[in-house]
Amino acid sequence: MAPSEALTLVVLGPADAPDGLALSEAAGWNQTAEDWRLFVRQGRVFGLRENEANRLVATAAALPYAGGLGWISMVLVAPEWRHQGLATQLVQHGIAHLRALDATPVLDATPAGQPAYARLGFEAGFALARWEGVLAAAPPAPGTGLADAITIARLDALANGCDRGALLIDFLRRPGTRAWVEPDGHGFVLARQGLRATQLGPLVAPDEASALSLLRRALADLRGPAFLDVPERWTALTAWLQHNGFVRQRGFARMALGAAPIAAVHPRLFVVAGPEFG
Repeated sequence: MAPSEALTLVVLGPADAPDGLALSEAAGWNQTAEDWRLFVRQGRVFGLRENEANRLVATAAALPYAGGLGWISMVLVAPEWRHQGLATQLVQHGIAHLRALDATPVLDATPAGQPAYARLGFEAGFALARWEGVLAAAPPAPGTGLADAITIARLDALANGCDRGALLIDFLRRPGTRAWVEPDGHGFVLARQGLRATQLGPLVAPDEASALSLLRRALADLRGPAFLDVPERWTALTAWLQHNGFVRQRGFARMALGAAPIAAVHPRLFVVAGPEFG
């Protein structure tokens, strides 16, 4: 049976978040139920469900940011439905949604996914890599809450070229999220709970030395598995990670559909929020 006869296109709502989580968890990804609820609430998640079993077998999310950029992510297909064009179909729906909002679609692609996105017109910009390690510090203290949200949102917008205040407030409101902000207000880093590991990022700082100082401060307060996604440009930071037991898990390429300011990483952006958020 052709996919068009066996599957129905849907837009996920709040009640569908557990099904999305089941897909990403089966793939070994780090997203949480809170992440899926955010995508459904602040963006649009397209999916395909089996007509007979009503099982969600594929997804792609489109998350617009204020300022003319939008993120494509959570492109997932159940193993038995792969290589039938389902991911491309859903990504095209996400592109159309973002373009209707006058937002340039952007994404972080793995090496395996990059050719498929290039065929859709995405152009590669800077490279980044996921680093993972295991921390052995004291248990995390309670999160800082929303006291620094204005400073964090301002610095993040400067480094990312768009306003992601709603995303950052969502992060800060989550139980277990921690934020470290420089006393002079020139830098910050967040850490939030993921399904498999603590996810660090974004980290914004005026220079690489300041970024490394912030990162060391954050890592000293955390324990257990940790992920962080670092642009390849920051060789001193990645050398420090490697020296301290972190290993490079995988690479990504930031890609945009059409002209977008992503050819080079912004000089203040040292750790991104994750390939699902940019």
